[in-house]
Amino acid sequence: MHWNLSVPALYEHILRRGEGTVAAGGPLVVSTGAHTGRSPKDKFVVREPGSEGRVWWDSNAEIAEEHQRSLKSGVQEHLNAQPELYVLDAFAGAHPEHRLALRVVTESAWHCLFARNLFINPTDEEIAEHRPEALVLHAPSYEADPETQGTRSSTFVVLHLSDKEVVIGGTQYAGEIKKSIFTLMNDDLPQRGILSMHCSANVGDDGRVAIFFGLSGTGKTTLSTDSTRPLIGDDEHAWGEDGVFNIEGGCYAKTIGLSREAEPEIYGTTETFGTVLENVILDPVSRELDLDDGSLTENTRAGYDLEAIPNALPDKRAGHPSTVIMLTADAFGVLPPLARLTPEQAMEQFLAGYTAKVAGTEMGVTEPQATFSACFGAPFLPQPPRVYAEMLAERIANYGAAAWLVNTGWTGGPYGVGHRMPIAATRSIVHAALEGTLEGVETRTDPNFGFEVPTSVPGVDSGLLDPRSTWADGAEYDVKAAELAANIKAAAAKAGS
Repeated sequence: MHWNLSVPALYEHILRRGEGTVAAGGPLVVSTGAHTGRSPKDKFVVREPGSEGRVWWDSNAEIAEEHQRSLKSGVQEHLNAQPELYVLDAFAGAHPEHRLALRVVTESAWHCLFARNLFINPTDEEIAEHRPEALVLHAPSYEADPETQGTRSSTFVVLHLSDKEVVIGGTQYAGEIKKSIFTLMNDDLPQRGILSMHCSANVGDDGRVAIFFGLSGTGKTTLSTDSTRPLIGDDEHAWGEDGVFNIEGGCYAKTIGLSREAEPEIYGTTETFGTVLENVILDPVSRELDLDDGSLTENTRAGYDLEAIPNALPDKRAGHPSTVIMLTADAFGVLPPLARLTPEQAMEQFLAGYTAKVAGTEMGVTEPQATFSACFGAPFLPQPPRVYAEMLAERIANYGAAAWLVNTGWTGGPYGVGHRMPIAATRSIVHAALEGTLEGVETRTDPNFGFEVPTSVPGVDSGLLDPRSTWADGAEYDVKAAELAANIKAAAAKAGS
């Protein structure tokens, strides 16, 4: 058993075992095989007396405790039979009073490196005192028997909330490790009166903190990784009595189409020793990466230590947010690029968790499809959405945070007709919201959504701010906007019930 190996040592094991390839610049390129993303239909929560009363069973698939025991026993037997195992002791949560001590045991050296990047590594002194409260048993080459072990397929991700145990098998996709611990934290922290959030966060030199909610593809990582604002983290945070803290020690960014010009900080991590690149294509001779090649999957990923970002905040903690930004990529092209939300509107958008899928993102998607994920993270919520929504509403009210909706999606018409919102315009919009330059600016009330929409933003073409004016057919816009407004309200009402 190899315990808490350094990054260079893990590289040696990975290369010796043929698990990955070193690319130009030093990152490690690996393949996740058949699973190039999470398997949400194969994730289960154990129905057991200690937690069943607080679990959101409408969203979480249940599995019997006897089947969990069978899977755990099978994984333990499988791991014990391996010639080598890799163990990582780490923390989830940068706040010393609210962190979770965890242990990951895996048969794969590259998955151990991934976990080392994504979780918070203890100091030498902390390692000596480390007592795991949570355990991940990770056996990607072990497959379940659905007929006898209660799973849907040979793949499984099983969480026992009371025991804080995760058992994973049948998938190489590393994101299952990260998101399983996040799910445990989403159960543990609210019980302590702390709001856990699927969001990124950064802070200005003036100490003003911003958090960014948004589903995959909305720009959460891109917009929070800003050279002018130190990064607290890109995906998972908690809001406690003394401010915001990162749950992770690293980032897990999408890399498809990444460019040095548009996203220099994230792009730089793809040339960094220690970064794990999943399913990224590289030239076998030059070892140069092709970040535009999605032949294996559009969901290519980079898992790297937060400190790989030049202006990352070392403590991974800051004060109470003054700005809450909810991101959506509206492929229907009807939402304004920026809107100020009342507390009630913020709760509606939070509960709905709207974005849109476009053609090519999933099998069978040929035109824009609205998708809703409560609290911008329904797959990771063990408890009902209203638990998290009520805690967010309380904090927005207590600390006077301004809430904004930012549409990073389409303008000038829907996907296939219009075009994606320019990233430069979106950055200018976000900066204006964060710096307070929109206070007192003239606004209009959107007739379909009821938002207050600024009529001007520094550095942004004012024509973009009124989406109806960018459409060739205003009447067609009205129909689509009214339809989306109704769908958002319905999704929020369902999630909050």
